[in-house]
Amino acid sequence: MSTWMITGASRGFGAEITRAALDAGHEVVATARNPKAVEALFPDASDTLLALPLDVTDEEQARAAVAMAEKRFGTNGRDSGIDVLVNNAGRGLLGAVEEIPDSAAKAVYETNVFGTLNVLRAVLPGMRRRRSGHIINISSVGGFTGTPGWGIYASTKFAVEGLSEALAAEVAPLGIKVTLVEPGFFRTDFLDASSLRTEGRQIDDYDATSGATRTASADRNHTQPGDPAKAARVIVELGGDEKAPLRLQLGADAVARVEAKLRFVRDELEMWREVATSTDHDDVAPR
Repeated sequence: MSTWMITGASRGFGAEITRAALDAGHEVVATARNPKAVEALFPDASDTLLALPLDVTDEEQARAAVAMAEKRFGTNGRDSGIDVLVNNAGRGLLGAVEEIPDSAAKAVYETNVFGTLNVLRAVLPGMRRRRSGHIINISSVGGFTGTPGWGIYASTKFAVEGLSEALAAEVAPLGIKVTLVEPGFFRTDFLDASSLRTEGRQIDDYDATSGATRTASADRNHTQPGDPAKAARVIVELGGDEKAPLRLQLGADAVARVEAKLRFVRDELEMWREVATSTDHDDVAPR
């Protein structure tokens, strides 16, 4: 049995991961802006579930949630603390890069990037003290390859990918694992207005690119190929596994997009290799 902390646990992936972790016999600290919504989903899990309020943009609230978790689940004969952290809370934003104002871009960064950092800073001291732990940051296939209409949202996930790669190298000597989960399209409420903001301003010149993405997203809502319950079970099985990868794609669509990006980068690198390496000093041996 491990203690899990899951952010954004009141719906979507967060709720499914909470359910899978409880079913696997783990203790779960499930956080959300409205913890009552979490409690309503799991009325029979009072012994192993602690639902707490958490706006991830509030670092002090994140620290308070971790302290309450340690107090609640610190009586089982082992050093109390979070064994597995799932940074899941996030928000979506759809629109062409030029269409989106600073206020909207900053709002999605506050949750997806700075919110992730806030929770990390609250949980990592305990993991470092125990020299163990597993951080699972929910990214997106959009954090590996950008597409029209998702530029600002993808940039937040690119940021999470970059900080997670660096963090993984920093904490590996301390016995802590980091995994990025890169889902494709899953049948959650992500494309609903409750989760996804669609920028109202539309520039006609982008009708064939980001405009097409707007239409496709609306048509795809609730017909996405991915099964969130299956994904949640995979994530829970992964938690605490010493062999867990740095990146895990979920969904055949995610795998196909990553494969296409890798081919594109490889081919472009080979095409421009000579130009790229020509900029070294003359006294540098060629590689």
